[in-house]
Amino acid sequence: MTWLEGNSRNPRPAGDRIRDLLARPDILRVPGAHNAMAGLIAKEQGFAALYISGGGVTTTMGLPDLGIMTLEELCFIVRMVARSTDLPLIVDGDVGYGGTLNTMRTVQELEMAGAGAVHIEDQLLPKKCGHLNDKRLVSIDEAASKIAAAKKASTHLVIIARTDAASVEGLDGAIKRARAYKEAGADVVFPDGLPTKEEFCRFAGAVPGPRMANMTEFGRTPHFTARQFQDFGYDIVIWPATSMRVAAYAMRELYIHIKVEDGTEDFEDRMLTRAESYALIGYHDVESLDVSVAKSLIPQTTGDTKKVV
Repeated sequence: MTWLEGNSRNPRPAGDRIRDLLARPDILRVPGAHNAMAGLIAKEQGFAALYISGGGVTTTMGLPDLGIMTLEELCFIVRMVARSTDLPLIVDGDVGYGGTLNTMRTVQELEMAGAGAVHIEDQLLPKKCGHLNDKRLVSIDEAASKIAAAKKASTHLVIIARTDAASVEGLDGAIKRARAYKEAGADVVFPDGLPTKEEFCRFAGAVPGPRMANMTEFGRTPHFTARQFQDFGYDIVIWPATSMRVAAYAMRELYIHIKVEDGTEDFEDRMLTRAESYALIGYHDVESLDVSVAKSLIPQTTGDTKKVV
């Protein structure tokens, strides 16, 4: 069934579905999806939840990840991915898009857009990726008040408290902050930018409740598998911007090919076919909802020449 059909939707709130996944004994593996097509491909491969990265989305908009994307731009992506995949989404809420009241509105808007969880971080604007240098933090009390406000605003959304304190105040500072955020009502805590197995393990041993880890590439954290993160004491692992990076790499290869070869011939083996892309988005399922639309026939090609018959 398609998302256009109302009875095709999962009746349980997305936040409750995230809680169900967290109750399982295995770590929750959550790849990033920078748009709906990426989300559909991840769902096709069996992933049960997806992550919407602020950095991943802003890069596709041609913007740096400095907190300058608007809340409505984020919600547009969340709505698009949520409606097409019907999977619960963990969403990067940056600093809550402002102060305490802004954070409450962020939670409400993301719930209505279809999110299942949001993480709010303890940086000042303009914020930075958690794996970059010289981040500036708000006070622990201000950050905790935002988490408490987010929890109060939530109907079902899982509230994740992210701290970027490890590289600013040291691991002890990150632990102190995470404990305070947990006391303020956070459902999950998320230390970003930890550089070693030992720090991940020490944080997990010092902060109660579910914990989330970030396995981004080209950052401070070395490559660990999901199973290793589970052994370190973590309940969720995200690969936040990987889909965007891989898509950008592939598109660059395409444009180089067009420039050099003056066309796309001999590049088709690196593309989804028309039939594959139609199947992914349920093209014919949507088309069949309107009896006035004749079923579209996919052009047939001859094997070697790739030309339409």
